Amino acid sequence: MESKVKSLSTGKMWLFAAGQFGWSLLSGLISNWLVYFYQPDEASIAQGQTLFIPQGLVVFGIFTVIGGITAFGRLFDAFTDPCIASLSDRCTSKKGRRIPFLKWASLPLAVSTVLVFWSPVNRNSVVNAVFLFVMVIMYYLSITAYCTPYNALLPELGHNQQERLNISTVISFTFIAGTAVAYLAPVIWGTLIPVFGRVNAIRVTFAVMAALAFVCMQVPVWAINEKEYVDTMPSQDTAFSSLASTFRNKEFRKFVASDILYWIAITMFQTGLPFFVTSLLKLPETMTTIYFIGMTALSLVFYIPINKLTPKFGKKKLILVAFLMFAFAYLYTGFLGRISAISANVQGYMLMAVASLPMAVFGILPQAVVADIAQSDAKLTRSNREGMFYAARTFAFKFGQSLSMLLFTAVTTIGSATGAGYRVAAFVAAVFCMLGGIVFLFYNERKINQSIN
Repeated sequence: MESKVKSLSTGKMWLFAAGQFGWSLLSGLISNWLVYFYQPDEASIAQGQTLFIPQGLVVFGIFTVIGGITAFGRLFDAFTDPCIASLSDRCTSKKGRRIPFLKWASLPLAVSTVLVFWSPVNRNSVVNAVFLFVMVIMYYLSITAYCTPYNALLPELGHNQQERLNISTVISFTFIAGTAVAYLAPVIWGTLIPVFGRVNAIRVTFAVMAALAFVCMQVPVWAINEKEYVDTMPSQDTAFSSLASTFRNKEFRKFVASDILYWIAITMFQTGLPFFVTSLLKLPETMTTIYFIGMTALSLVFYIPINKLTPKFGKKKLILVAFLMFAFAYLYTGFLGRISAISANVQGYMLMAVASLPMAVFGILPQAVVADIAQSDAKLTRSNREGMFYAARTFAFKFGQSLSMLLFTAVTTIGSATGAGYRVAAFVAAVFCMLGGIVFLFYNERKINQSIN
């Protein structure tokens, strides 16, 4: 098979990675700012943020409205993953199994992201909550239709472990870049507030970013001729038989279990970062951008060393170290604003420094682990189900994100005036991160490597 297809050049890798920049930018807008926009803290309200949906614990008396909507959206998204993956794995288009999905999912994804923040009624209204629910569902369906086929291309474009690691490294650069641009939003909308007012300034900012994301998501569609680089036969399995076969892989189940716990932790941290800055450190919301950009820049310093050290030490050891460091970072986050001997700004910079290395590790290696498992399984079963492996992984981490959103929006209502709930959220994230590391200890990397080498 490898003799019939081309290897992806470095330039083509970056063109492929442009799609990752686009969808990660849109994902960053939702994960970083959705709760901040619809369940604002007192500082945001004082600056003119409108309350668009009912607040408080009103869903079954346990969860907030925004928590319930986002959690359901992620669960819906998780259940559509196997369906999209199966359609992609079985696709017989002349353009390939993946590229047609990237082409047609880009525009709905960009538009739905903008509409998530465009409430039809300019006040607190149940109508806004219903509209938000519909738009969130549209967003998650669209991002699944793009991301699942996109991720499935990683093991197909990389014909050996080093190529897959290189592609994973490159798309991790653009993933972090897209997420970082999403964190730039407060700086941009801050300059537009005098012209549009706070709410419309945020909306205009997101619309411009979504347009940029759409263009980037289209780049691999026109730059990559899938048939030149991939030589696989469409799968004949149905969606759920393929999903069942995927989860029969013992090592994949171990990875997925740890991944769920990781995503619960990281989602609580990412969602909480603006609140940690404004409520715990009592700093302007624009400092969120500075800390995240700094964290991103520092993490990029570690990308090349991680790429070079992985063949020597293995992916498992580096991921375990990253779990431990992230757990420490989240534990430290719970004490922000309480360390009187250190200024608030410096406390934020310390968090930025501690989180940068594990951020780099998790940016590169989990994708490569899934690619290795998918290739190992394909050799053993003679069935090309790369799309389903990434869909199953996506199913798992979105399940983790759903639980995280429910937990975060619920616990942060504790002592809302003092910010005690944000501290609880940070401590909970640390616990889940430690549990994720413990589960990943049981992953048998040697077995996977032996089957693909």
